[in-house]
Amino acid sequence: MSAIDDLPPLRDVIRRHDLSARKSLGQNFLLDLNLTGRIARAAGPLAGVTVVEIGPGPGGLTRALLAEGAGRVVAIERDARAVAALAEVSARYPGRLAVIEGDALAINPATLVAGAEAGGGPVRIVANLPYNIATVLLIGWLSAEPWPPWFDRLVLMFQREVAERIVAPVGGKSYGRLAVLAQWRCETKMLFDIAPSAFVPPPKVTSTVVQLVPRPAPLPCRLAALERVTAAAFGQRRKMLRQALKALAPDPLPLIAAAGLDPTARAETVPVDGFVALARALDASLHAAADASALAESPP
Repeated sequence: MSAIDDLPPLRDVIRRHDLSARKSLGQNFLLDLNLTGRIARAAGPLAGVTVVEIGPGPGGLTRALLAEGAGRVVAIERDARAVAALAEVSARYPGRLAVIEGDALAINPATLVAGAEAGGGPVRIVANLPYNIATVLLIGWLSAEPWPPWFDRLVLMFQREVAERIVAPVGGKSYGRLAVLAQWRCETKMLFDIAPSAFVPPPKVTSTVVQLVPRPAPLPCRLAALERVTAAAFGQRRKMLRQALKALAPDPLPLIAAAGLDPTARAETVPVDGFVALARALDASLHAAADASALAESPP
């Protein structure tokens, strides 16, 4: 018996399905059902919620989500061995678990849950993400258009170093492009750590569960412009803005002035709203240049 249901212990599942963790898939299985239950509870009340899970492996978190009352779990799993193991979970919770075999990087989860929001139930992403694709997946979800997105919350496990980059305050050593993007579009919070010893095999780093709640109305700016200004600023983070932003314009001082920033400031001291102002100034400059070019080319 397990702590959450009458399914076999996860170690038995792993043994019967030859589910030894594969480094190439970024697999580190969390076998402590008390911890998977804690993650599921951190995702908030789950009744009526459709949960998207990435990389369920032998199903520890999947079982916890279902036991905590998730209306439906859509699990995306690349490893065919785990898909077979998850069939037992599906049988235990009929009609509530859909397992999609495939690469999470190539699948848009929004297409798998289309109609869930229309039915009145929220959609949430809850996952112990494979370390090797975690940041790429997060950036993709944070870049969703239109915004607010199709999910109402992200509760995700990362290496602690990545978690610190997500929630980093302005001026902190971990503050960078990921922090600006995440905090521009979401309220971010580190919830709790999980020690390496809780996993099989144990990773070399501590893991941290992070919550991101989408802001209904982020400060207005164009995502592509924000990406450009943060790439330029943090690409040369030790340099002052007046030098680092030459990647955007030969003379960036007018842009910096339009954004109300100090040209001698460095990227790590610029708050999220400062980067938003800079992105808007860049767009205004590009539009003005395009209008001037069109006027010059127009016949007399």
